[in-house]
Amino acid sequence: MEYKMTIAGCERALPLCPINDELYIGAFVIFGDPELTTACAKALLEKAPDYDYMITAESKGIPIVHEMARLAGNQKYFLARKKPKLYMTGVFEATVRSITTEGEQKLYLDTADAEMMRGKRILIVDDVISTGESLKALEVLVEKTGAEIVGKMAILAEGDAIDREDLIYLEPLPLFDKNGNAL
Repeated sequence: MEYKMTIAGCERALPLCPINDELYIGAFVIFGDPELTTACAKALLEKAPDYDYMITAESKGIPIVHEMARLAGNQKYFLARKKPKLYMTGVFEATVRSITTEGEQKLYLDTADAEMMRGKRILIVDDVISTGESLKALEVLVEKTGAEIVGKMAILAEGDAIDREDLIYLEPLPLFDKNGNAL
C-alpha cells in the first residue's frame, strides 16, 4: 500500500508502514532525493520567519536543514545528536520518544554550539512532525541555551500535528487504517 501526494511540486508515493495492528503511517524519507530536498527547502524558506540559525535533530532532518542553509547563503546550522561525540566540549540533553523509533531516546547539543546560540533567534526544522516529541526535545535544548525560538517548521505535519497552530509546514499527511484508508 502507498499514499500518493504532491510535496513542493514533486509527486511522490509514500509506502504505508504499520505502527500497530490498526494504525499505519506514510513513510516519508527524504534521504537520496535531491530534487525533493531542494524543492522543499525553497518552499520552507519562503515561509520562514526571520532567524539567525536553524537547528534540527539527527538524522532525517539533516538533508532539509542543510539545503535550506545552503540556499540561504551557506549559513551555519546546528544539529542535535542522538549520542554525544568525542569532539563535543560538553553537552545539554533532552529526552524524546518518537513515533518512528522504538523506545526512549536522548538528543544532545554541544555546549560550544549552545554558546553560539545564546541570545539568537532559532528556527527549528524537521522533516515530519507527528506526535511532536522530537520537536519538544529540540525546544528544551534551545531553551537551555538561552536562545529564542522564532519558528517551528517541517515538510509534513502528520496526524494531530496538522491542527497545531504553532507549526509551519508544507503539506498535511494523514494517518491510515490497516486497509490504507486515510483517517
